[in-house]
Amino acid sequence: MTCANEFDLNGLPIFTALVEAGSFTAAAERLGCTKTRVSLQIRQLEARLGVTLFHRTTRRVQLTQAGEMLYHQCQPLLQGLQDALASTVSDEHQLHGELRLTAPENYAAGVLSEAVVAFSRLHPALSIELRSGDRVSDMVQEGIDLAFRLGWLKDSTQRARRLGTFQQYVVAAPDYLTRYGIPAHPSALAEHKWIAFTPLNAPLTWTFQHIEERVAVQMHASLAASSTAGLVALMVTGGGLSVLPDITAEPEIAAGRLVRVLEEWSLPEGGVYAVYPPGRHVPAKVRAFMAFFEVFLGRQR
Repeated sequence: MTCANEFDLNGLPIFTALVEAGSFTAAAERLGCTKTRVSLQIRQLEARLGVTLFHRTTRRVQLTQAGEMLYHQCQPLLQGLQDALASTVSDEHQLHGELRLTAPENYAAGVLSEAVVAFSRLHPALSIELRSGDRVSDMVQEGIDLAFRLGWLKDSTQRARRLGTFQQYVVAAPDYLTRYGIPAHPSALAEHKWIAFTPLNAPLTWTFQHIEERVAVQMHASLAASSTAGLVALMVTGGGLSVLPDITAEPEIAAGRLVRVLEEWSLPEGGVYAVYPPGRHVPAKVRAFMAFFEVFLGRQR
């Protein structure tokens, strides 16, 4: 049996990198080493522990139960060690390393980008990557430190902080409404051309509320879009009606490119969330950015 003081800890950062990257190739790229070194370190770690940490396939690796236990115990400790080392720099308030953020296109462009630039000026030694897209990212696999999500969180186990809310508007281009008419009641939408936003779980079913009247409508999509930018482009060119969050719709309405309809009817209010990856420990860089961002949001209101 290996004594604790003889145990080589060098394999643990490689182990956590492999967990978070999801493959030997991605882990090697993240660490700046070869796949052979990653594989060797993992085999040596498994041999020392006497357990199998990963189920291996030709394309991916998946944690065993023992591997999951090791990751959840070691990852916060390793991150804490990195934070402790970072705090020893001459400027104790300076952040180093990488910060990876992800957000939907409209939120990244309309809100988050300005905050990221301002935060970067305060911490020039910190490399920040802002990934925008409407697909929900796998935070562990893609190495995301903090995700911003709009809508409704379906996974109750996620660690999230609610930052605000948004309204949803039914909108269309003036040209479309001139050609096909303005719907006077939500039920009329079933007869209109609808553009489905495919990242949504149910892009064709919408429930409207007006005082005590509640109406569920099943739309019929003639077009579909997988990104916010694509959805807006299809609507602006007269492709049909759809729903946009207020942060995206209002600039288009102000510019005259889109018109809001059924204003007296409301759709469910959505939430804006900051979502943390699994694990108990929140890195210093994430805590610092969130503290900065919440002050930034307060100034925008």
